[in-house]
Parts: sequence; structure tokens; C-alpha cells
Amino acid sequence: MVNSAVDRQLKIGEVSSITGMSVKTIRYYEEIGLLTPATTRSHSGYRLFTSTVLNRLAFIKRAQSLGLSLSEIQELLVVHDSGELPCGAVKQHLLLKVEEIAQQIEALAILKSELLGLLSGWQEQPPSDRIAQTICPNIQQLRREEEEIEARG
Repeated sequence: MVNSAVDRQLKIGEVSSITGMSVKTIRYYEEIGLLTPATTRSHSGYRLFTSTVLNRLAFIKRAQSLGLSLSEIQELLVVHDSGELPCGAVKQHLLLKVEEIAQQIEALAILKSELLGLLSGWQEQPPSDRIAQTICPNIQQLRREEEEIEARG
């Protein structure tokens, strides 16, 4: 009689306690197809998982921690499920993430510069005419200043 851990069917609660993922998350991943080859249903409708679900969930968790979306992870699992090693596709996704991060860093540096510029000219008590026309004169330009900027540009 062969009854190894590999052949054993796991209930969703068992998978949850082994992986540390919530039942709700596992159920969601199963519903969107991330766990398809590793999931079956019992006669009474309970989700049953093969032990391969543990590897899939570990991959999903790690891929998410690297910034991959669930749709990107789905693409990678499709490659895996077709019998191919998805490492080349993973590398391409990670290279794109690095590029996105570089763009975000650039945008944040521009924002930081703008914020520092605002703070360097901060007025605790702005002129009363500006207070009357804005909510916070330190961050809002008056309409005529905007028009002057547009006219120059």
C-alpha cells in the first residue's frame, strides 16, 4: 500500500497551516486558476490539493514579493504547466520590474526636488491677500501667477 505524503490529498485548512496563507487567499488563487493542476474536488465538493500545491504557492508568494502581479505569475505558471522551465520568462519580467523601479525612482527624485523647493520658500504667515484666495498659499499659486507662467512658456 503506497500512501506517501506525495500521494496524499490535502484539505484547504491543511494547506493554509503549512504555507501560512489564509484559506481565503488559497481559495481565491484556486478560483482564478493559479492552482488548477494541483486542485480537485471531493464528491462532497470540498477542495482537495495534491502536495504540488505547496510548491506552487511558494512560487506565487516569492514572485509576488519580487513585484510580479498575479496575471504575470499566471503567465509563468502556464509556461511551467506546459512542461517548460519558465526561468527565461521570469528573467524578462524581472528586467521589466527593474526598469519600472528606475522610472519610479526618477519620478520620486523629481517630486522630492519639488517638495524641497516648496519647503525652502515656506512662509508661516503668508500675505493676507494670498490667504484669502487660496487654501494653503504655500502650495497653491494664484491664478494670475499661473497665467504669467503660461504666457512665458
